[in-house]
Parts: sequence; structure tokens; C-alpha cells
Amino acid sequence: AQLQESGPGLVKPSQTLSLTCAVSGDSITSPGYYWSWIRQPPGEDLEWLGYIAYSGSVYYSPVFSSRVSISRDTSKNQFTLRLFAVTPEGTAVYYCARVHVDQTPSLRSHASKTTGRWGQGTQVTVSS
Repeated sequence: AQLQESGPGLVKPSQTLSLTCAVSGDSITSPGYYWSWIRQPPGEDLEWLGYIAYSGSVYYSPVFSSRVSISRDTSKNQFTLRLFAVTPEGTAVYYCARVHVDQTPSLRSHASKTTGRWGQGTQVTVSS
């Protein structure tokens, strides 16, 4: 599978950040796989934001659950992240990734690019 993130590189504070992950070489409805969003702020560790399962069920990190939404478009084989009311602390490289259900505990506790298949990432800056 190949994953490619796209979206605006610059977002103003208080706005909604919207990113899309286009998937090729696999279907986002493939049984057993979870389609994830992770970010890495400058100088910090990777942070898991949430994922949408092959079934369509969605799971969010408790840290972000009040401000994040993940959805999918199966006809386009892509999934979307929305992060509401962003602040400058939302400046980060945002990644989408495919992980197997067996890998989800590891992803939630300590995200690593060695877990699953990742896109190349897209830089998002939150600034007025």
C-alpha cells in the first residue's frame, strides 16, 4: 500500500485543519487494517491522534478526542482528519499510516514509523 497526505501547509489559529490521506495499492475496507493519523511537533515525539477501522469504526486518542474527527470516503479510497480550533501548538508534520489490528496497542502507546506503512508526511504550520 502507498499513502499520500494532502492539505494546506498553513492554517490560522482557531480554524479547522483538514487533511486527506489518499490510499493506493490497498483498500481502506481491507479486513484487519486500521487507518491512522499521527503527528510530530518540532523536537517532540510522535503523537497518535486516532484511526478509522476497516469496518468504519473510529477511535480517538483521549488527548485529542474533543477536537478531532476522522472520516472516510470508500468510493475514493481515502480518509480525512479534521482538527478543530487549532492553536500554534498544532504545528507539526502530520502522517497517515496503515497498521494491522495487532499493531494498534503499540501505535497508541508509542507511535513509531516502524509500525505499519506510513505516508511521507506533510508539514502544517499554525500561525496568523
